[in-house]
Amino acid sequence: MTAPELYSKYARVWLPDAAEVWKSAELVRNYTPGDASLSLQLEDGTAVEHKIDPCNLPPLRNPNILVGENDLTALSYLHEPAVLHNLKVRFLDSKMIYTYCGIVLVAINPYEALDIYDADIINAYSGQNMGDIDPHIFAVAEEAYRQMARAERNQSIIVSGESGAGKTVSAKYAMRYFATVSCSSGEANVEERVLASSPIMEALGNAKTTRNDNSSRFGKYIEIGFDKKHCIIGANMRTYLLEKSRVVFQAHGERNYHIFYQLCASSHLPEFKAFKLGCADDFSCTNQGQSCVIDGVDDAKEMCNTKRSFSLLGIGDSEQMHIYQILSAILHLSNVEVKEQSADRCSIQHDQFHLMVFCELMGVPCDEMAHWLCHRKLKTATETFVKPVSKMNTVYGRDALAKHIYARLFSWIVGNINSALKSVVKQHSFIGVLDIYGFETFDINSFEQFCINYANEKLQQQFNMHVFKLEQEEYMKEEISWTLIDFYDNQPCINLIEAKLGILDLLDEECKMPKGSDDTWAQKLYNTLLKQNPHFEKPRLSNRAFIIHHFADKVEYQCVGFLEKNKDTVNEEQINLLKKSKFDLLAKLFADDEKATSLSNKRSSTTGRAGSTQKDSKKTVGLQFRQSLHLLMDTLNATTPHYVRCIKPNDHKAPFSLDPVRAVQQLRACGILETIRISAAGFPSRWTYQEFFSRYRVLMKRKDILSNRKQACKNLLEKLITDQEKYQFGKNKIFFRAGQVAFLEKLRSDKLRTACVLIQKSIRRWLARKKYLSMREAAIAIQKHVRGHQARCYAKFLRQTRAAVVIQRNVRMWARRRHYQQQRSAAVAIQCFWRAYVARRHYYKLMYEQKAMVIQKCVRGWLAKLRYKRTLAHIILLQSCVRRMRAKKELKKLKVEARSVEHFKKLNIGMENKIMQLQHKINEQHKENRELSEKLSALEKTQTIEKDRQSREIENLLRSEQDARTKAEKLPSLLEQLSFLQQELENIRREKEDLKVQTKVYKEQTQQVVDELNMKNNLLKSNADELNKQILEQTQQLTEIKTNAENTKQLEKDLSEERSRYQSLLSEHLNLEERHRDLKEQMDLNTSSNKSGHTRTDSNYSSNSSEFSQSLGSSEGEDDSVGTEDETPATEDLPVLLKLQRRMKELEQEKQSLWQQLDKRDEAQQQKTKEVEVGRAELDLETLKRQELESENKKLKQDLNELRKSLTNEDSDLAPPAPGTLPYNILLEQLNSSIEELEMRKEEVLLLRSHMVRQEALKHKGSALGEGVNLDLSEIPSLQDVVRSTDIHTLNEDGELWLAYEGLKETNRLLECQMQEQARIHNEKYRKLVEEVNKLKNEKEQQHKLLAQTLLLPEDARIETSLKHEITRLTNENLELLEQQEKRDKTIRKLKKQLKIYMKKAEDFEGNDIVFVFFNRNFQLIIRLQCDSFVCLLFSGSAQLRNSASMMNAPVRDVHITRKEKEYQGMLEYREGDVSRVLKNLIIDLKPRGVAVSFIPGLPAYIIFMCLRYVDSVNDDQRVSTLLNSVISSIKGVIKRRGNDFEVVSFWLANTCQLMHCLKQYSGDEVSMTHNTPKQNEHCLTNFELSEYQQVFGDLAIQIYRQLIKCMENTLQPLIVACMLEHEAIQGVLGSKPTGLGKRSSSSPEDESSKMEVLLQCLTFFHTTMSQHGMNSDLIKQVVKQQFYIICTVTLNNLLLRKDMCSWGKGLQIRYNIWQLEEWLAEGELTHCGAKETLEPLVQAAQLLQINKKTEADARAICSICSGLTTAQIVKLLTLYTPVIEFEERVSPTFITTIKNLLKDKGESSTLMMDAKKIFSITLPFTPSSVALEMIQIPASLNLGFLTRI
Repeated sequence: MTAPELYSKYARVWLPDAAEVWKSAELVRNYTPGDASLSLQLEDGTAVEHKIDPCNLPPLRNPNILVGENDLTALSYLHEPAVLHNLKVRFLDSKMIYTYCGIVLVAINPYEALDIYDADIINAYSGQNMGDIDPHIFAVAEEAYRQMARAERNQSIIVSGESGAGKTVSAKYAMRYFATVSCSSGEANVEERVLASSPIMEALGNAKTTRNDNSSRFGKYIEIGFDKKHCIIGANMRTYLLEKSRVVFQAHGERNYHIFYQLCASSHLPEFKAFKLGCADDFSCTNQGQSCVIDGVDDAKEMCNTKRSFSLLGIGDSEQMHIYQILSAILHLSNVEVKEQSADRCSIQHDQFHLMVFCELMGVPCDEMAHWLCHRKLKTATETFVKPVSKMNTVYGRDALAKHIYARLFSWIVGNINSALKSVVKQHSFIGVLDIYGFETFDINSFEQFCINYANEKLQQQFNMHVFKLEQEEYMKEEISWTLIDFYDNQPCINLIEAKLGILDLLDEECKMPKGSDDTWAQKLYNTLLKQNPHFEKPRLSNRAFIIHHFADKVEYQCVGFLEKNKDTVNEEQINLLKKSKFDLLAKLFADDEKATSLSNKRSSTTGRAGSTQKDSKKTVGLQFRQSLHLLMDTLNATTPHYVRCIKPNDHKAPFSLDPVRAVQQLRACGILETIRISAAGFPSRWTYQEFFSRYRVLMKRKDILSNRKQACKNLLEKLITDQEKYQFGKNKIFFRAGQVAFLEKLRSDKLRTACVLIQKSIRRWLARKKYLSMREAAIAIQKHVRGHQARCYAKFLRQTRAAVVIQRNVRMWARRRHYQQQRSAAVAIQCFWRAYVARRHYYKLMYEQKAMVIQKCVRGWLAKLRYKRTLAHIILLQSCVRRMRAKKELKKLKVEARSVEHFKKLNIGMENKIMQLQHKINEQHKENRELSEKLSALEKTQTIEKDRQSREIENLLRSEQDARTKAEKLPSLLEQLSFLQQELENIRREKEDLKVQTKVYKEQTQQVVDELNMKNNLLKSNADELNKQILEQTQQLTEIKTNAENTKQLEKDLSEERSRYQSLLSEHLNLEERHRDLKEQMDLNTSSNKSGHTRTDSNYSSNSSEFSQSLGSSEGEDDSVGTEDETPATEDLPVLLKLQRRMKELEQEKQSLWQQLDKRDEAQQQKTKEVEVGRAELDLETLKRQELESENKKLKQDLNELRKSLTNEDSDLAPPAPGTLPYNILLEQLNSSIEELEMRKEEVLLLRSHMVRQEALKHKGSALGEGVNLDLSEIPSLQDVVRSTDIHTLNEDGELWLAYEGLKETNRLLECQMQEQARIHNEKYRKLVEEVNKLKNEKEQQHKLLAQTLLLPEDARIETSLKHEITRLTNENLELLEQQEKRDKTIRKLKKQLKIYMKKAEDFEGNDIVFVFFNRNFQLIIRLQCDSFVCLLFSGSAQLRNSASMMNAPVRDVHITRKEKEYQGMLEYREGDVSRVLKNLIIDLKPRGVAVSFIPGLPAYIIFMCLRYVDSVNDDQRVSTLLNSVISSIKGVIKRRGNDFEVVSFWLANTCQLMHCLKQYSGDEVSMTHNTPKQNEHCLTNFELSEYQQVFGDLAIQIYRQLIKCMENTLQPLIVACMLEHEAIQGVLGSKPTGLGKRSSSSPEDESSKMEVLLQCLTFFHTTMSQHGMNSDLIKQVVKQQFYIICTVTLNNLLLRKDMCSWGKGLQIRYNIWQLEEWLAEGELTHCGAKETLEPLVQAAQLLQINKKTEADARAICSICSGLTTAQIVKLLTLYTPVIEFEERVSPTFITTIKNLLKDKGESSTLMMDAKKIFSITLPFTPSSVALEMIQIPASLNLGFLTRI
């Protein structure tokens, strides 16, 4: 391929630029050989003519599709601008700081905290190949870890870069990765101790420089040791070239080591008061840089971290204080002032504060230290003398002493750290992490930069050799022909430094010279090396400097200070003075010096040259560094190296800002460009045949496509590239020279562009034809519609013409008819008005006459009344005159009488009364007048208003009449109409009057209605108020309901979280116990291996109970043991978790114990009363019987006595008959019969008394009252025995007393037991009351304390504290109430269970021999029940007793009942020693596959439960606990041993759940019994309540479930990425891209293991297996949900870490794969199990890859669609989006910024990765079994023939 083909129009090239180093330009015309310049156009549109050299054309730019690659070696054009541009795009646009360059990881410091180092990221990179996912420091660490594990070879990670590039952080993250992915072996917290060394080393060895705030001023190599299991066991650290000069000198803007500033910041602490420290500005060694504070760094807080790290590494507080003491002494030493006395003499005041503090802290005399700081001892062969030194030398000596002490302390601390990290276990392999300084070049370069660059030269040489070796191995592996690659060899430069007569050799030689100086050494360099080595130069303007040509750049070194730094001399007398110190740590620091001195003295004793030998034996710094560097290189050469090159993007520490000039300098210095050059010299581009075929298949014709992909690729390349040297065919890959891939991409792009043009042409033709046909069809349709419209218009015209004629005819007819009707109506109206006028005139005449008569009547009446009034007035006047005259006469008489006093008095008395009466009347009249006046005024007002209203109405009527008249005058021509209107007016008037009447009535009615409405309104208002109140109450209730609902949801959420937390804690607890058990077994194994003659049984099976203790049963706290044939029984306690739960419940129940005791006492009293009443009724009956018998006995005794008296009284009238006579014989017979009856009655009385005592005792049998009384019904003698053993002469009064005495003894024992029980109950109550009082006191004290604390808090905090306390109290009360309810329910269930037991026992008597003895007054009944017959012996009545002999001799009548057939009871009987055999055959040796296929699901669980029913029926608590604990231990052993077998784990998960369900189903619980059949309810457990074991089996099921998930995850993990991401189910959608050196090949279509069908088959296998094992369907759904969550998590996490998978076609492929998973769910009827919802994040991620990503509307659509993704995940996917074909476009940074702005308010977690370790909390729903236990038969294949069905 020639240059004209490459440099054609539109080709892009790189041009040099001073600011940006390289800038892009595009050719505007083709290049032809011989052109002197190129016509270019820059990206900003500027036209440029670039002069060129035909032999050195500008480098070409890579296609856009290759920009942003993970690996720089994947670029087609490998050169400096391509590397810089790729790094710039990834760093600035994609925010990616890591990039591969072959085997090198390039890390750019972002100067910003990134969330890419979390534990989820570590888990995502664990187990992945280095090239599979995006570049990361974790990928390099994983590669080193895997190679160490696979190849059993030590590894090294070499982290290099200049100061501020992030070397320390990279090394720290690498060590964190190792600590996370590996586990500590035997030693606790070894990972933490390894990581804890970093803060210490940073505090003592890091400092702030102008380029970095945390720059490492030393190199370190940390070897992390691993054992055979690849677990961290320890570490070892080696340090190189500590920058001691920083202790006493810092440049402007820099700081000393961090530890000094941490000490000064913590000087206020009490433990540091004795050091007399102050601010960092007060000390000379910390204030020189004038930058004592770092922004964002708290030195006091960092001091706490340092102290914590010291403690974690085992350095005690006392040793720490000693370290701080020495560091404080160094600070004070730097402030010691030196006064100059002369040119060669100086002095130091002994009373200087800092000198005194320094000597006090170091434990040395102050005067001696001051003396030896200013003097020096010189030794010769014959004498020794002391010489004063100048001020400058004194200051140098003081600083040298400070540096020496700090270096010794640093080395001692490193040694202690190594001791703390050292392991006693033998190290099998290690991974070394080298954190070393990068290539440095400053304005002034000294000895430190020289050593640093020397080390980098050695590392670069090793790096070049390793890269060349890998290239050679790759070519040899692929068996291609290749030539040697010429690469830069820096061995001459290394020889210049370290060879004989090299720079270091000459420096050491000059240091040995007595008067050696930097100038003389520089002259030796010029004379020796200037003309011999081309890498050495002399500066033109300096005689005290030299230049070395390093691999990265030229560096000029200043010779000043080289000798002093290389010798590193310290005054020996000062060291000796420090050695004499009483400070222990100081003596330890200089112990090595004493050893070296003693050794040198021994050597010098033989020669006599002590001083010279000691000087010669001391190694220079350069020599030490060279030796340690050689040792380091030997270590690195013995390991497999991995390289991390750290780049500092800018000098301003700006986040995500790249300075191209600085970046290129570092790329050249760190060897990245050299790697690129080596790769470009060979075959940098490598494609597998399948990748090449998939990518460039478009360049082939159909006939060129062969089934042999390799041959097809060869044929294509031979046609496309004629030069055979440009590519090579390997075994598995095709190797291309640089630029060939770009050429192929150009051909592919041209081919696709041609195809696109062809497609566009065809599409456009099709569109044009389609448009023409549509237009033609439209024209025809328009013509058709227009012609139809015209025809319709003509028809419409004809219809309108005809309609017009008809309308005219009708209109004319209507006009004539209307005229006629008007004339007729006018005539009728005139007649009407005239007739009305005549009638009105006649009416008015009649009315006038009537009114005249009325007036006459009224006038005549008025005249009559007037005459009557006048006559009446005259009569009254006459009467008044007569009365006046009489009054005068009476007055005269009264005047005469008034003259007398008595009359006056009488008159006066009467007048007073009358005056008072009159006054009262006057007052009443006034009052009435006022009322009348008020009524009058009111009436006047009313009349006035009425008059006004009437006047207004009259005026209105007048106006209306006037208007009517006016209108009548104006319309004389319409008289008839006027008369008609007048008539209408009259009608209207009448109607108006009627309306007035109606209106009045209506008003009244309306008023009534209004009143009623008002009343109703008031009622409605009251109802409305009530409704409002109800609404408010309902609103409050709704609010409360909503609050309760929200609280319920929150509680459900908390419950699920708590369940998940509990299950995770349970899993961790069980894992820890499993680990403890393993360690114990291993320890036992080690112990047993030392014993001779001891044989071990199977270690995987143990019958000893582990964490599930036997005390879970009903054994009341006893620790039972499980015994096997060969093992010793052992007992262990309950699991800690169950103990804590039980203890918590007990503590919660104690609070209500007193109240419960009171309630129980009342209930017990009531129950006792009832029992006493029942017992009393029985006793009353028995008492009545006894009294009756006693009365009869007394009567018989009286008869007997009377008979005896009659017999003995011979003188009486009733003399007894003589013996032998008939009366005598009759009496004798009667006497005998009476005696017999009397004796029988006595016996009955005694038996009844004994029976009463036993009846009373039976009531308390089984309780505490009956424990002391031993009753046995067999003790009651049968009637036959009594009859046979009783003789009338032996059964006398003494015998009766003895029987009564026995009854009284039993009664006394019963009463004594009752008294003891009462005393015990009383003591128990008293003790509980005392405990409750103490508890209440404690609560009271706590309340007081809480109140006191609350009062000290502010108001808001006080309220919050009170609420929290109240919530806590209410929660406790609720829990206590729940516990009470549960306890009561439990008691009820227990009582019901006992009742059922008693009922069942009554029914089961037919299978046993039971004897019932009943006693009655007239008979005794003995019933003997046997299996085959029913025998009844009846003895009754006194007559039968008389004939007892004949009755006993008579044959007994047997009544036989037919025997029922034998039925199985669902129990399996076994012997105590058969437990181990049962578990071995049923659990340990059982093969799940055979059981699942042949027998019913859950058969082992049913068999175990049937055995449990047997031991429950025999009421053996020890065997119950032994059986259950052995089952648990055996299942755990099987899961532990075969936990990776999915079938085994699934089988025992199903059986464990089934056994747990059986325990609940047959527990006798009411809820459980409702699901059972009557026969199943008969099989309930009778003697033991095993609810605690239900919880234990539930925890075991959770453990097995988690193991099942782990097993599935291990199976699915390798398939998910290959099937969901890498496999192309839709061929041709994706196109492969070029891959780098470390990228593995993608899965080919022929790889059957990566197809989606394989994943579906795996899921089907899981589902089928669980279904066959009889697992609950709900549990299966939960497992499927977890499976799909794992698929989603692994796929999405890998998608987020793989840039090559983020494309449009991959999104389509993912959605297709998800559709297949959903179809699988639909086929298995698992759509509603929640698994589909777990795939939602992956679905949204696939949609995000396919949706448009340009406009703001697209951004809003993305925000609405991707609700299940976090902001970090959305931004990451958009950033990683990479076009596979050139027609796609990248996502612009502006669009990503828009997305961030839209999602900034989205409250969510900022985590990037999904939690791959998350396991959903599970619920184990209760599923009752329909299997009948009595129908289960044990297969012979299980070898359980020793079990017997009952």
